[in-house]
Amino acid sequence: MSLETEIMTRMKDAMKAKDEDTLRGLRAIKAEIIKAKTEPGANGAVSEEGELKLLQRLVKQRKDSLEIFEKQNREDLAQKERAEINVIEQFLPKQLNEDEVRTALQQIITETGAASPADMGKVMGAATKQLSGKADGKLIASIVKELLSK
Repeated sequence: MSLETEIMTRMKDAMKAKDEDTLRGLRAIKAEIIKAKTEPGANGAVSEEGELKLLQRLVKQRKDSLEIFEKQNREDLAQKERAEINVIEQFLPKQLNEDEVRTALQQIITETGAASPADMGKVMGAATKQLSGKADGKLIASIVKELLSK
């Protein structure tokens, strides 16, 4: 089942259940899918990789907003962002925890032969390909910096 079909099915269920938080998150995903399908060169379709990137971008946007709302003590808005993040993350692959990311990055550093912070670009390129969709880019970058500066 395509992501768009699954979203539509879940939207119907959320409407019947009158679950506003879930519905808001699903509508955001649907809007992004429609926008992606109508972009020049998309030919009315979005690849699985494109869907994954789209979902990751939505989660990142909401996490950035959440951080701002928490700093401004706007718990009402922060709660909405958390709810949308939870809905969107249901469609993403299982995220790796920090220890799993660290282990994968140590292996990548060994494979690439990186030895200093100057090699960060080489490691990040390989890590981004290997861990795409499974870990947050900020987390990957911070762990790579830490490992290469030892």
